[in-house]
Amino acid sequence: MENQKSLKDIELSVLDLVAVLQGHDVAYSFQNSLELAQNVEKMGYKRYWFAEHHNSPSIASSATSLLISHIAQGTEKIRVGSGGIMLPNHVPLVIAEQFGTLDALYPGRVDLGLGRAPGTDPITAQALRRNLQGSGEEFPENVLELQQYLSDNPQGHVHAYPGEGSNVPLYLLGSSLFSARLAGMLGLPYAFASHFAPTYLHDALRMYRDSFQPSDQLKEPYTIACVNVIAAETNEEAQKTATSLYLYFLNVVRGTRERLRPPVDDLENYWSESEKRAVLQSLYYSFIGDQETIARDLGAFVSETGVDEIMACSHIYDSKARIRSYEILSSAMKEG
Repeated sequence: MENQKSLKDIELSVLDLVAVLQGHDVAYSFQNSLELAQNVEKMGYKRYWFAEHHNSPSIASSATSLLISHIAQGTEKIRVGSGGIMLPNHVPLVIAEQFGTLDALYPGRVDLGLGRAPGTDPITAQALRRNLQGSGEEFPENVLELQQYLSDNPQGHVHAYPGEGSNVPLYLLGSSLFSARLAGMLGLPYAFASHFAPTYLHDALRMYRDSFQPSDQLKEPYTIACVNVIAAETNEEAQKTATSLYLYFLNVVRGTRERLRPPVDDLENYWSESEKRAVLQSLYYSFIGDQETIARDLGAFVSETGVDEIMACSHIYDSKARIRSYEILSSAMKEG
């Protein structure tokens, strides 16, 4: 698509999966998240989101609403929210009450991003007491029900207290075309999970824009692309730091459940050619390098996609290196 946007034109945000590190406990990950949020707030990042996952020893963001509160309490102005709440795992009324509570505690700072995947495996999905039949088909009506609870809701027989009248902004998340069309029809912002599912990015953005209908929340289309970013002082340092990310996704390919590992010197010792191809395909939209490289490559991505916001996800083992990566990214965006 023809687009004149540059990096300076778009917002910058964070998606945190709260990786659990080898050699450390979950509490360490929570502290790292708070420290990162406090730092990116100073750098001018717009929002800090958590993604709901279950039954994974390497991800500690299962109690998403609690982590949002933890980060909001430790910061002052950065928006905090879910990227996302997996709505089929919950009844809409409970989510309305939870996010109504968060909005009352941290007024004007809370986002509610919604996904329709379980965020886990089928057996765990059953343990979450989901109706595994037809959950995708129920997603649109559940979004509308949730939206009603968060509105003034004058005709409702059931009310969300707190939550009613808060109008917490909704965002739809997706990695395929389903949510793109729905977000457009409902006039909601749309975030695409290109950090692990790159295939349908361009088609989904096109479908969202083509189907967009203005709403009370949003008058024009608004798109967010989540991508992997690992920035360092040099390209070589960034590539070595990124080996933690590659090994993490190698676990996904193999179906194993290891915590995030420290960087390694020779990645070729760890994967086969077919595994390497699978990992690199999933991580196609990964931006790895020094500030100049990040600015060049992300600038091309923004020009190509026309997105309004970049949400960066960074699987980096060392907490100081992770903060530094977001600092370099911020500088690249401002100069791009």
